[in-house]
Amino acid sequence: MIERALFRNSENSFLIGIGCESEFILGPDLNWNALDTFMREREGRTLFTVINYQLGLDILNVPHTANQLPLLRVWVPESTYSYESTTAYLLEGEYNESHQLLAEQLFERNEAPQTVEWTAKIDKASYLERVNKIKEHIQLGDVYELNFCQLIESSPIEIQSIQPYFNTIWEKNPTPFAAMAETPGWMLASASPERFIQKKGTRLSSQPIKGTAPRGKTDLEDLQYRNNLRSSQKERAENIMIVDLVRNDLSQLAEKGSVKVDELCEIYSFPTVHQMISTISCELKEGMTFSDILKASFPMGSMTGAPKKAAVELAEKHEGFSREFYSGSFGVIYPDSDFDLNVLIRTLVYNKDTKKLTCGVGGAITILSDAEAEYEECKVKVNKILSLFGTCQW
Repeated sequence: MIERALFRNSENSFLIGIGCESEFILGPDLNWNALDTFMREREGRTLFTVINYQLGLDILNVPHTANQLPLLRVWVPESTYSYESTTAYLLEGEYNESHQLLAEQLFERNEAPQTVEWTAKIDKASYLERVNKIKEHIQLGDVYELNFCQLIESSPIEIQSIQPYFNTIWEKNPTPFAAMAETPGWMLASASPERFIQKKGTRLSSQPIKGTAPRGKTDLEDLQYRNNLRSSQKERAENIMIVDLVRNDLSQLAEKGSVKVDELCEIYSFPTVHQMISTISCELKEGMTFSDILKASFPMGSMTGAPKKAAVELAEKHEGFSREFYSGSFGVIYPDSDFDLNVLIRTLVYNKDTKKLTCGVGGAITILSDAEAEYEECKVKVNKILSLFGTCQW
């Protein structure tokens, strides 16, 4: 198969990569110098990257099971396109008719996705029990907030292309940081609404999401849900704790006194949910590399909790699965070394070895959390994706 990658960038257009001219895969030895060298030698080219959540465990020295998917992969497509309307415009590489067609066919609905039988890895009783255990840790002061996740998976299924799944998700749920990738070992289709981190010149910014409400069936009901989210002390507390964590992460990379909160607990509305989003930014110190930025900020606070290492350790203990790409990141590194990376939520991942399609979902647990309400919130978030392709056994 010819590799394909797609990412919706900050200008709300799509970048598409076809083929793989060269790649770097970060091994368990975490050779950061080799990663920076690979990227430096390819300045002037567009690169795509996927980052495994498990890499964050390695950065924080938290033991975990062996990975099934790459810790981090950066690759240079053979051809790179900008896609607008129905036309793909060649940006890099030599003109190739088959590549042009592969790029322009990405949004064509030529095939319906296969129906999927979804099963949650843990049942409701187990979920509630684990949330209450986490609240005991919070009561003891071991952690202030923990992003607790669960996994939904398909029965074994043969998938040749994830494009039909991406097309369906995109049609029903267009989001700012949507992504798709097809490679020899894995595929993903993401409707991510969340930016992990963006570099533009010397400015670094992050936009964590904490706080979710459903969309209403009427304008009045929708406004009520939005206002309830805005005024929720619980949701604001969750968001502000992560803002403080992100400020601390960025301070390791920033010029002195440059870290600032641009937006605090703003409400953004998407086709299926309202979200509470904050924006934190800084001016980068001179000489900061891509690996420096990852080591200081990954895994992203919105997917861990606070304090970060304690939250990650407890999540690893109680979740019972390896997140892999879920709650990791996918994005683009531009020719000038700027980059934009999403958070891999609302994401389907297909592992060609296990032949399973998986989708993770989670939420922030604080001392104010109600386990039943958290369970229902997870269902609201993830059923907008799962229900497009089949039913889930909860």
